[in-house]
Amino acid sequence: MTNAVQLDQLPEPLPAAQIIALNQPKADLHTVRTYEWNGWTFELPPGVFMPGATSRMIHERLLDGTIDVAGRVYAAMGVGLGVEAVVAGLRGAAEIHACDVDAASVRTAQRYFDELAAPTSRSTFVPVVSDLFADFPAGFRADVITFNPPAVSQRVSDDPAIVRNVCAGSPLVARFFAQIAERDLLAPGGEVFLIVSNTADLRAIIGHATEVGFAAEIAHLHDWQDGVLTYLFRLTREDR
Repeated sequence: MTNAVQLDQLPEPLPAAQIIALNQPKADLHTVRTYEWNGWTFELPPGVFMPGATSRMIHERLLDGTIDVAGRVYAAMGVGLGVEAVVAGLRGAAEIHACDVDAASVRTAQRYFDELAAPTSRSTFVPVVSDLFADFPAGFRADVITFNPPAVSQRVSDDPAIVRNVCAGSPLVARFFAQIAERDLLAPGGEVFLIVSNTADLRAIIGHATEVGFAAEIAHLHDWQDGVLTYLFRLTREDR
């Protein structure tokens, strides 16, 4: 499904109490854990977030080519464990900029790219520890950017690691789009894939993106049958 976004058709955030109940963090974040997907096994160091169902929506679309990175410059924002970097390497991305504000996450993404993708991939892996695009190199421009932002609209913890990964809210996503627009970080024909649910302020997020020059489409909508609706948006620069 691909449909142009009408802001008034996007749902308001769920009630605060429901959002908080749905986003209770697991108690094991600061321990070593394992994650399995696509026949791969990953070890997560303390503080590195485990991909959830929404992240897998991006991973699956990279794997099947729905999000096409072959021969393109790809930025994986909030790369975490690094699954999307591994998949992009195997799908033939020209460059993979694996970005996270958490240095341990970027190191983990590097580790698994080296182990699982590098032996057969010609992709260039570029590790980036950065708050969004702040520390990207001058002249960087992406053909594809993916982001599963921590946009939950209610604070669910006082743990900084959980806030960073879950509930930074819509202002973070506003900065994301503003930086792309102001620094002209999207190449001609470039695409941004953003995944966000109605646990966040969808209208504010997409409204800001359109204000700074993006056209938004709904690439996929998933109804979890518990009140949560998850949208995968595809955004392009209107002046392109």
